[in-house]
Amino acid sequence: MPEFSDEAHDAKQKMRVALLAARRSLSAPERAVAAAAVQAELVTLVRRLRPARMSAYVPVASEPGGDDLPEVLRAALPPDAELLLPVLCDDQDLDWAPYTGRESLRAAGRGMREPTASTRGRAAVAAAGLVVVPAVAVDRRGIRLGRGGGSYDRALARVPATVPTVALLHDGELVEAVPAQPHDRPVHCVITPADGLVAVPGVGPGASAGRTRGS
Repeated sequence: MPEFSDEAHDAKQKMRVALLAARRSLSAPERAVAAAAVQAELVTLVRRLRPARMSAYVPVASEPGGDDLPEVLRAALPPDAELLLPVLCDDQDLDWAPYTGRESLRAAGRGMREPTASTRGRAAVAAAGLVVVPAVAVDRRGIRLGRGGGSYDRALARVPATVPTVALLHDGELVEAVPAQPHDRPVHCVITPADGLVAVPGVGPGASAGRTRGS
């Protein structure tokens, strides 16, 4: 991975700290309302695309989407479809394993909850028809601000450009500009509670996924 620019790295960290503080300031009822709105929009997208395989994650703490997101997505998918969740590797890359229910999750690093099923390999995400990723912010170019570990940039590098990639955000986290570095991988769409599904102009298949509220 290319060496970080100190200036961009510092700017990212400053933005990350401010946005995570704003997330922590949300009350439990505010988080619940936001999670319900994000889930509803994502479920609509899943039912429209009907992927045979998709990847997502278990939101933790103040992350948008709610900790029951995998169960909600599994119910929205076709009966024979597969939902993959990330498994954090020692080198901070991501492997993937199928989600089979709440009881199949275990506590893991960074506060994550991971599936206990056998992993499918780091390249398994490349066969997904829809990829849902966490983000602290996304800008109008699709550049995503994560937690700083680079895990999802590596995962997104394996996803074909034709596959819709969607980041889940709180309101106010779709921003004008995120400091960009060479390794950053853009996403095609974001979902926010107020604006729903918003396609990033000119970034691959986001337009085909559709733009709903906030058009």
